[in-house]
Amino acid sequence: MKSLLFSLLILTCFSFSLWSVDWPSWRGENRTGVTMEKGLLQDWPEGGPKKMWTVNDAGLGYSGVTVQAGSLYTMGAFDKKEMLLAYNSSSGEKLWEVHVGELLTNGWGDGPRMSPTISNGKIYALGARGNLLCVLAKNGKQVWKKSLVDDLGGKVPGWGYTESVLVDQGKVICTPGGKDGAIAALDADSGRTIWRTKSFTDGAQYSSPISIMHQGKKQYVQLVMKNIVGIDPGNGSVLWKSKWPGKVAVIPTPIFSNGHVYVTSGYGVGCKLVKLGDNYPTNVYENKVMKNHHGGVIKVGEHLYGYSDGVGWACQDFKTGELIWNEKKALGKGAIAYADNRLYCQGEGDGRLILIDASPTGWKTHGEFTISPQTKKRNPKGRIWTHPVICDGKLYLRDQEYILCYDIKN
Repeated sequence: MKSLLFSLLILTCFSFSLWSVDWPSWRGENRTGVTMEKGLLQDWPEGGPKKMWTVNDAGLGYSGVTVQAGSLYTMGAFDKKEMLLAYNSSSGEKLWEVHVGELLTNGWGDGPRMSPTISNGKIYALGARGNLLCVLAKNGKQVWKKSLVDDLGGKVPGWGYTESVLVDQGKVICTPGGKDGAIAALDADSGRTIWRTKSFTDGAQYSSPISIMHQGKKQYVQLVMKNIVGIDPGNGSVLWKSKWPGKVAVIPTPIFSNGHVYVTSGYGVGCKLVKLGDNYPTNVYENKVMKNHHGGVIKVGEHLYGYSDGVGWACQDFKTGELIWNEKKALGKGAIAYADNRLYCQGEGDGRLILIDASPTGWKTHGEFTISPQTKKRNPKGRIWTHPVICDGKLYLRDQEYILCYDIKN
């Protein structure tokens, strides 16, 4: 009997470890694009994994999806409004929708850009024109609302606010930009302003902040056009700052590992690794191996993976910045996610998904398929720019009004 009970306990714990990993924020639990979920397909059958459901009522825009406790959240544009949407993550049934703010119109495609953040039974969503909404996850009932422009003195960036706000220890960390402080901390329950970075007043860009622990202390890291900064969570003071030669648009999320911060951006800029030390940052390297526009870079082990303009899909040594391998022919420019020893690479132009080894030994494929259906409503300049999301044995993809869910359990 004891043996049977022990076996059941092990099985229960094992099952929980397989399916208890959520994707509650932009780039997942820790904003790394990595999930620790296991038990996923290591090779896809011809035509790709089984499609579970498709919805065609998510509206327009490039908003990502987040998933927790059986619900999926995203944003979409309908006529002149941007809406926050909730779906059943297993069936695609729409649960509720709520108005966030007025529509952003843009030559590359109208509508919202960010991924909603889930925290403590609430959803935090930022519209492209700076309308920040907090609602109850269960029914969409509004808790509070702020404007990054009208209330916080920010200025809408050229392609709209794309930041996915960070919710951490009762604070909402956002980047309105401007003379009152580039970064703001709001009370997660009321929206009240806790602090602004008064000594740091750069304009908002398109990257999303991360929370790190360095030398036993928490700090927030954000990348804007000309600077990378570390911010004290208690009062918003600048702990450190390092220059960045951004051009046109600075988009990818910083990566933190073992006392080092890595950043990259496109438009020919490149990448940089900074050693923080005692908050006196020093450059480890700065090169053009990784020029990532907006598809993201992922660190697995001691290597980085992502699409680099002019280089193609690339593997880079995190510590040295050296190019380990690159692949230019197999798949065009796109976004990336990681789960269970595999990288999910999505082409922005044709909507192909290719599953590859997360390995410094080279590009090795384990199956591919093409997103179908694809929208006919996308702006002619737009592409499939919503990043893949992996959660609870499912792969979620989006192309404008379409959200598609695939079964990737082994």
